Amino acid sequence: MQAANTDTKTFLNDNFLLETHTAEILFHEYAKGLPIIDYHNHLPPDEIAADKTFPNLAAIWLNGDHYKWRAMRTLGIPERYITGDASDFEKFQKWAETAPYTIRNPLFHWTHLELQRYFGIKDLLSPKSAKDIYEHCSGLLPTPEYSTRNLLRKMNVAVVCSTDDPTDNLQHHRKAKADGLEIQMRPAFRPDKAILIEKEEFPRYLEKLGEVAGIEINDFNSLLQALHKRIAFFHDNGCRLSDHGLEQMYAAPFRPEQVDGALKKRLSGQELSPIEIQAFKSAVLFELSCRYAEKGWVQQFHLGALRNNSSRMMRQLGPDTGFDSIGDFNQAASLARFLDRLDSENKLAKTILYNLNPRDNEVMATMIGNFNDGSIRGKMQFGSAWWFLDQQDGMEKQLNALSNMGLLSCFIGMLTDSRSFLSFPRHEYFRRLLCNLIGRDVHNGLLPNDVEWLGEIVKDICYRNAKAYFGF
Repeated sequence: MQAANTDTKTFLNDNFLLETHTAEILFHEYAKGLPIIDYHNHLPPDEIAADKTFPNLAAIWLNGDHYKWRAMRTLGIPERYITGDASDFEKFQKWAETAPYTIRNPLFHWTHLELQRYFGIKDLLSPKSAKDIYEHCSGLLPTPEYSTRNLLRKMNVAVVCSTDDPTDNLQHHRKAKADGLEIQMRPAFRPDKAILIEKEEFPRYLEKLGEVAGIEINDFNSLLQALHKRIAFFHDNGCRLSDHGLEQMYAAPFRPEQVDGALKKRLSGQELSPIEIQAFKSAVLFELSCRYAEKGWVQQFHLGALRNNSSRMMRQLGPDTGFDSIGDFNQAASLARFLDRLDSENKLAKTILYNLNPRDNEVMATMIGNFNDGSIRGKMQFGSAWWFLDQQDGMEKQLNALSNMGLLSCFIGMLTDSRSFLSFPRHEYFRRLLCNLIGRDVHNGLLPNDVEWLGEIVKDICYRNAKAYFGF
């Protein structure tokens, strides 16, 4: 393929995304070699504990990747080749057909970054190259060099924090630690199923939670006791973070007797009013956050996803299969009430807020400033661009909003939020974008040309701030 003109840069070269000489220095000399702290992801702990290898490229690259699935469906690929019964190679061929059509979607960059960084492949993925790429990568993946632990080592990962239900026994985290794994694999407490009282599966979930905690849950007090026991268990097994995936923050007024009555009604099969539902959710979330503060944990809130929008595909495939979108929920007022209620009682833990709607960037960037009290550097964090915003434009907008209305220098940086062991070049992607923004400002005279000073700030954002914030 002929380049458009002689000034065209080579795709995905060493200075990919770096537009200035200063950006190149900041990335190559300060950011590139830093370890990775991936403090929020959905990697399966059992696969790290077992040091699993994968039989082929489709198995590690396509299974569970709803980003790719959405793109394939958009191109008109039948579901058989996405989540259906087609062979792994047939599914990979269909992804190879799709890849060239993902131009200007982050998938195009991620796909080729991952092929380069893990497998040394610089060819573009297409139907023409598919067979050779598949055979080359599938020949490497079953070998010990490409086991889950070695894939993490290849990307210089120091810490991974999984996302775990309170009922999890954390046996895989304990095994990894007992094995002497130098990469820290820490659990993160995700108790959403104990909060969403309106869900059909809620009563069955409380039965399971009670069994694991050794407590019969029949009222609000026993529910809190069970959750507190699980928090203590998680803490003893290295957990220092919680996480919540909510449409918006729950901060309705509540009375203990009202919440207790609502739970008893739900367990007896009665329907609840919207007021009772909101009061219950608000009470559980508040009580959990108080306990996080007592334990010295960091609490994370992922806000704004509108999930499982296709009821037909939900029935066919279940949740988390690529039918979610950005929601347009009102965030500011309830979020402020929630944080203020905790802050007023001196029970506001270190907090990371993630938003999914870009219209809320400035809301989040200013909200964290309301509750930074000088007690901890960067106590309140506007989390990195998340999910649909996890791309060049979304990352730059998040970084600019934080820069304009907070302190970028206190930011704890990037995470993958991924189920894939091949997703860690996203940290490199973020680091390149960060260095490019700063380098551009130097080039335009908006920042002084002091690379050593700026390089230390880059190191803070990419690694050192997170290390200090989480105490890893």
